Amino acid sequence: MPAPSGALEITADLSFEVEVPGRSPLHGTLSGRGSHLELRVDDPTAFGGRGDSDAVRGLAAALAARGLRVTVVAGDRPLLALGDVRTGWLQRRLTGSRHLRIGGARGAWTGLRARAHAPNEAILPDASLAPPSTLTPLAPTFLRLPRRPVTTTHDPRGGGNPRLVLAPRADPWPGDEQPVFRLRDSVSTIGSAPECDIRLPGLLPVHAEVRHDAADEFVLVHLGRGEPVRVNGEPVRQRILRTASRVEIGSWTMTFTRDEYADHGRPYGGRIGGELGRQRPQPPRSALRAPGPPGPGS
Repeated sequence: MPAPSGALEITADLSFEVEVPGRSPLHGTLSGRGSHLELRVDDPTAFGGRGDSDAVRGLAAALAARGLRVTVVAGDRPLLALGDVRTGWLQRRLTGSRHLRIGGARGAWTGLRARAHAPNEAILPDASLAPPSTLTPLAPTFLRLPRRPVTTTHDPRGGGNPRLVLAPRADPWPGDEQPVFRLRDSVSTIGSAPECDIRLPGLLPVHAEVRHDAADEFVLVHLGRGEPVRVNGEPVRQRILRTASRVEIGSWTMTFTRDEYADHGRPYGGRIGGELGRQRPQPPRSALRAPGPPGPGS
């Protein structure tokens, strides 16, 4: 009989001993390779009592479900086969299982001897010491997580820790920290004057500003004097800053960074599908606009 899909392949070569109350210990071997194993015991009548019938039938069904067969052998003749076997209707009536096949007259005689010698004795362990099974719940204990609505980057005003990170002017040493300038909620000034929020030598006293506008954007503004201000290499008068924008003022280079959940240039908090993926636009941010003149765009 062909083994069902997912059948196990086993290699067995073991010896065992079973303590039997009131009798000598039972010795046996289990050997074989593939899906067919052979069981030899020194007393083949040991497991034939009615007390072991349910355990043997359960074992036979479990073996059959895995495509395995175990043949009990005495001498050179099989007495009983369990598991993946063909069984006639008469034997099914006698054994109460479609997965047990008696090996001819000798197997039947061995079974009768076992019933006569110890009709109710059980050798195989029962399930009394096994932990109880889990009760079937009235309702499933696993539920699908609720589908959460897609959020936007309409974070409360000024969220996302907006900042300018100063690039090193030479090769940094391991462990060196890059200066970070946190941007104000209104205006952050950049220049060489002591009162500037971002003080960089070599610039005009107040060279540029980063303005936080009514649309919750941070806008770099060149005040019109001194060396040009560039964003990503392009000279600008004013420009909305996005995460990773490179800001160059004189000999200084900085990078604008804002956490993506609040960076309005990152729809829904990130680029789903990669930088070149199609991005679904967000709803307008009209609810966040404060009274006053509009900013330079969004």
